[in-house]
Amino acid sequence: MSRIISYRTADKADVVALLGAAGNLTSDQRRVVDAAREAARRSQRGLDDQGIDWGLTVPEALDHLLAGHASSTAAAAASAYSQALLHLIDGKASDPMDLGVYSKPSTFFSLLDDELRRLGVSGELLLHDHLFSGPPAEIPFAVPHPVDSPHIGMFPLARAKPAADAYRGVADHVDEDLAHDLREIIEKLECEHEEWEYATRKIDWYTQDTIFFSVTG
Repeated sequence: MSRIISYRTADKADVVALLGAAGNLTSDQRRVVDAAREAARRSQRGLDDQGIDWGLTVPEALDHLLAGHASSTAAAAASAYSQALLHLIDGKASDPMDLGVYSKPSTFFSLLDDELRRLGVSGELLLHDHLFSGPPAEIPFAVPHPVDSPHIGMFPLARAKPAADAYRGVADHVDEDLAHDLREIIEKLECEHEEWEYATRKIDWYTQDTIFFSVTG
């Protein structure tokens, strides 16, 4: 089954601040949470229509995260928590964009990392581990990683341009089976850098610092 990798940009600290904030929300945070609740209900309806039972509903998982814990012992609770967290991230982030559709994303990005590493690209600029890194480490309680999906990953916006430059510098030498996807990734990283650079110079309230990935499907 193919997996969709999408991405959006946000201030990581703004996202982390929502976790455990129930009962003490600012007006802006309340707006984000209200939107996340509605999105969680839509997600749950979709799961119910497919007969998928994670043992914890997405709205329940969202309530847990806002209360400051992810303590359900249901077998697939990690998927519910990840989906709920994605709804919170989306409430603080730019509109999501697709990075691509991959039949085996972990395999593809492992191969791509190996090829780029062979050509001299620094390990900190490679994507695989960032795509599957999980929720922010700054969250003050453990949020489990799902076995299946959705997976959450992060990449610093400050590295988007260095990564794109490094990839472009070796793009003509990568395996032809990887070259097309690599060039699309380069273009998207360059676009995110340009928007980030412009916003940090021109918009005084702009603080986004992280590309958040989701791997779903």
